[in-house]
Amino acid sequence: MSVDLSFFRSETSQRIREEGREEGVSESIIRILRRRGIAVSAAAESKIVSCHDRAQLGEWLDRAIGAQTVDDLFSD
Repeated sequence: MSVDLSFFRSETSQRIREEGREEGVSESIIRILRRRGIAVSAAAESKIVSCHDRAQLGEWLDRAIGAQTVDDLFSD
């Protein structure tokens, strides 16, 4: 018996996986900030969650580790 695995190689499947990775990074950024006692406003959370640039998300994730405020995350 063979199983059709073509869906898992499809563009739709790849897009879903990419969205899941982005969502996971966004959630991690917010969680790190909150666990460190940094208040995350609704506007900041929306900005993080709506970002789909993997490089930017990675930068914010790195910054979340040492940030003192949520604004530190977005400063250049």
